[in-house]
Amino acid sequence: MTEAVNEDLSTFTTFRLGGPAEHVTIAETREELLDFCHAHPLELTGDDRSDVLFIGGGSNLLISDDGFDGAVCVVRTTGVTTTETTSTDTQVTAEAGEDWDAFVAHALDLGLSGLEALSGIPGSVGATPIQNVGAYGTEVGELITSVEVFDRVAGQIRRLSAVELEFGYRTSALKRAQAAVGTPQFVVLSVTFDLQHSELSLPVRYAQLASALDVEIGTRVAAALVRDSVIALRRSKGMVLDGDDHDSWSAGSFFTNPIVDDPEILPAEAPRYPVTDPLSGAKIEGKTKTSAAWLIEHAGFAKGFSIGDGHAALSNKHTLALTNRGHARTADVIDLARTVVDGVADAFGITLEPEPTFIGCSLDR
Repeated sequence: MTEAVNEDLSTFTTFRLGGPAEHVTIAETREELLDFCHAHPLELTGDDRSDVLFIGGGSNLLISDDGFDGAVCVVRTTGVTTTETTSTDTQVTAEAGEDWDAFVAHALDLGLSGLEALSGIPGSVGATPIQNVGAYGTEVGELITSVEVFDRVAGQIRRLSAVELEFGYRTSALKRAQAAVGTPQFVVLSVTFDLQHSELSLPVRYAQLASALDVEIGTRVAAALVRDSVIALRRSKGMVLDGDDHDSWSAGSFFTNPIVDDPEILPAEAPRYPVTDPLSGAKIEGKTKTSAAWLIEHAGFAKGFSIGDGHAALSNKHTLALTNRGHARTADVIDLARTVVDGVADAFGITLEPEPTFIGCSLDR
């Protein structure tokens, strides 16, 4: 376990933003993580519950310039185990601090498919179920069988099934519990996935990926080829981490794709996608998803758009990413995000919802 005092939290985020924290613990083993959790139980009585911040890969965080006034735990736990459940299926369990993309690559090296479309996503394994991370037609909620957590209220380890996790579009029971009490109640210890023994990918579901692979939607191709194509697509959008590329100094997609009840409110040319249940894959009737990037662009915000001194700007590669051009403050990103949200609302009557977790800051005025 490593302890640090007055550590700058920008060190731990892909935005490279965030002020200081007086006390930071880096937990490199499960035992160290549990020690931290036991030392910081959660009391549901009382008003101040934002006393603890857990950081994984820091790829989905926007932390205030003032930093965080409380204890911080950076989760760096490692370990991957496999259990064959049938002749075709294997359960793979990864500790929360495992690097996500390295874990995806490891699964493919083991001859296991399912995660290939989620390649190149920055962050840690433990963060993926909280946000129900998804990309190119796949969400982790489809593949997760259970998540082992430490319940800071009960003071004990629990295993939550996929049903109990109640996955939705970019959300889960874990995320909703955190929002309800203002701090994590459940700290992810490990995540278990059900993957297939196959060199072939899951059926390709995303039009842009199918086009890049030159196949029809629904086709299965070599999983390794899907991984390579996804990483190339992400890199073209500045969404593969690169210290020399300021377009990747971001939290990835800053806004979720809006889901509307009435597709008639959308312009005729706006993209429309079905909304599906992450567990069954069944279409949810009465819901339509559209593209946040399309709305942003057609509200008049081009790639590279900035305000003020330009330290924060939309990516030069993709309008859905807000980026730190090297000298931004969190306040600059907040101002830019508000400008985009207001512009889209004025143009289309749709309020964009941010995807990152905000620590000590907000889009609310």
